[in-house]
Amino acid sequence: MLNGLWLGFFVVAALSGFGRWFVAGDAGAFSAMVESLFAMAKLSVEVMILLFGTLTLWLGFLRIAEKAGLVEALARFLAPLFRRLMPEVPAGHPALGLITLNFTANALGLDNAATPIGLKAMRALQELNPKPDTASNAQILFLVLNASSLTLLPVSIFMYRLQQGAPDPTLVFLPILIATSASTLTGFLSVAVMQRLRVWDPVVLAWLGGAALLLGGFMALLAGMSATALAALSSLLGNLVLFSLILLFLLFGALRRVPVYESFVEGAKEGFDVAKNLLPYLVAMLCAVGVLRASGALDVALDGLRYVADAAGWDTRFIDALPTALVKPFSGSAARAMLIELMKTAGVDSFPALLAATVQGSTETTFYVLAVYFGAVGIQRTRHAVGCALLADAAGVLASIGVCYWFFG
Repeated sequence: MLNGLWLGFFVVAALSGFGRWFVAGDAGAFSAMVESLFAMAKLSVEVMILLFGTLTLWLGFLRIAEKAGLVEALARFLAPLFRRLMPEVPAGHPALGLITLNFTANALGLDNAATPIGLKAMRALQELNPKPDTASNAQILFLVLNASSLTLLPVSIFMYRLQQGAPDPTLVFLPILIATSASTLTGFLSVAVMQRLRVWDPVVLAWLGGAALLLGGFMALLAGMSATALAALSSLLGNLVLFSLILLFLLFGALRRVPVYESFVEGAKEGFDVAKNLLPYLVAMLCAVGVLRASGALDVALDGLRYVADAAGWDTRFIDALPTALVKPFSGSAARAMLIELMKTAGVDSFPALLAATVQGSTETTFYVLAVYFGAVGIQRTRHAVGCALLADAAGVLASIGVCYWFFG
């Protein structure tokens, strides 16, 4: 799947470049695409530098948690649920605890913590994979849920809006929460259909129903808070949970007589080894995305969508937010840049800017997640992972459009 997708990016970019040359007489697309290749290669290295530090730090703390028995305890707690969702993973396997930690970090918007924990979980799942170059069912479910990225506290979106002068940075909080819930649910159900998971099992229904009740209660609680209190809670909770998690690892390790310093260094060395293997995958994916963007193919797609929406008599304000939606699966930094640019040009509280912010918070950077998570364990055949992840992305975008017209239309 990735082979065809990666080649397709270059083919579409080439067709777009030749179209601009022969139809519009503009040969500048080719220089832009070549320039983008080198720019994306440079960006890949810059991302790697950040990943080196982050992975080294968090895998060091995770090694302490593993030796203290925290990961194993989490795995035992979740065994009844994951025995049904991931039947090939043995009950109590460390991967289950790591998956739980990863989902928790994602939900709280702790991206820097979620990625290294997720990579550790993917490596643990790879140990159970009978075909090392092909994604297993458990790895696909884990990756799709990561790509859909259920986020309860989108702190980074609030920060972008605050930087651009929004009087109420948390205005998009509930729209993002609804959109990201739709994305995650769609991703889960699509994988469940492909893998024929027993979602009607009483244990699964109990877990999912309990999670839905907790989420609904959390939304109801936050909906009654003022914007100032909500912003303060978001910032406090995210940072408090992050540092509390580190403190829990250290103190629990010390109580269990784990040599915390030596364990941290041991895990940090593993983080360094994981990070250095990611660069080829990042270069491959980011360069393909950069060429596609520089070719003008995305602009052509937007013009076509605007024409269709106008012909159908629809409100076309959502079209201006679609660049963020179309680029988000490929490049988080590009989507972030497009969001900030739209805030500046259209106004931070304009409908397109509010919609773009909601889209930005509704899903993860799908192809980046694919490249990093599968690249870390050498997966080349992704099976239905890409299709299910993109379906979750589409659900997140459509939900964002619907909820923004509901809240702000």
